Amino acid sequence: MRKKNAMLIIDAQYDFCNPNGALYVNGAADDMKKLSNFINRHQNEIDHICVTLDSHPVNDISHPSFWQDKAGNFPPPFTQITLAEVNAGKWTPRFYSQEAIKYLTELEAQGQFPHFIWTEHCLIGSKGASLDDTLLEALRSWTRSGKWYQAVTKGTNPLTEHFGIFMAQIPLPNHPETQLNQTLLDSLDEYENVYLAGEAKSHCVATSLRQAMEYAPNLASKMIVLADCMSDVTGMAHLGEPIYAEAARRGIRFANSTEVIL
Repeated sequence: MRKKNAMLIIDAQYDFCNPNGALYVNGAADDMKKLSNFINRHQNEIDHICVTLDSHPVNDISHPSFWQDKAGNFPPPFTQITLAEVNAGKWTPRFYSQEAIKYLTELEAQGQFPHFIWTEHCLIGSKGASLDDTLLEALRSWTRSGKWYQAVTKGTNPLTEHFGIFMAQIPLPNHPETQLNQTLLDSLDEYENVYLAGEAKSHCVATSLRQAMEYAPNLASKMIVLADCMSDVTGMAHLGEPIYAEAARRGIRFANSTEVIL
C-alpha cells in the first residue's frame, strides 16, 4: 500500500458542524463542504484518512451536571470555573471531588487552557457524536476504491478534558485512554504528508498540532494545515493563535484546500 498522503480530520461531528448541533462552531458547515470537496477531488491521491471522534459521558467534568453552586444549581454553559472558586465554595464537584480538585490544580499549573463548561456535546452514542453527513458521504465515496478510514475516539474519561487527539489535557494514571497515543503518532508518521483539518481551530485542532510538535516533531514537520477547513470557537481564537504561530516558525506548511496539488 502506498504511504504518501494521509489526512487527520479532527472532530468533524454533528454537534460541532451542523447549525443545529449542541456546540456549533460558526463556519464549520462550510468547512465540511470544502473538506469534502478536497477528498472528492483527490480520491486517488489520498492513501489514508483518520477521523477523530469527541465522545463524552453526560457527567463529564466539562459539562454542567458535574458541578453545582451553593444552591444546587448547575453552572450555565460557557462558565469558567477556577480552582480558587472551588476552594471558596462557589462551585462544588458533584462527583470525584478529590480528583476534580487535583485536575484543576494541574490544569491551571499547565497554563494552556482554563477550565470551561460547555454545553453537553458529543454524548456517547448520540446523533451529536456522529460524523458530519457531508463529510461522511465523501468518506464513503473514497472507501469504495478499497480503502478504509480509521476512527479514533477521545474524551470518554469524564475526569479530564481531551482536546488534542494524541493525549488528554491532563493524562490520568492507570487510564491509558488519556495517555499519549504513541501508536497513532507512529502510524501517521509513516506517511510523507499529513493534511490536518477539522474543528475547532482554536481548541482541538490547535492542541493536536501542539502535541505533534511536542511529542512527534518529525510527524509535525510533515503536516500541512488546511487553513480554510477549520474555524475557531467564537471569541476564542486567541487560544490557538500562539500554537499556529509556533508551527509557522517551525516551517510547518499552511495552505487552502483549493490550492493543494497532491
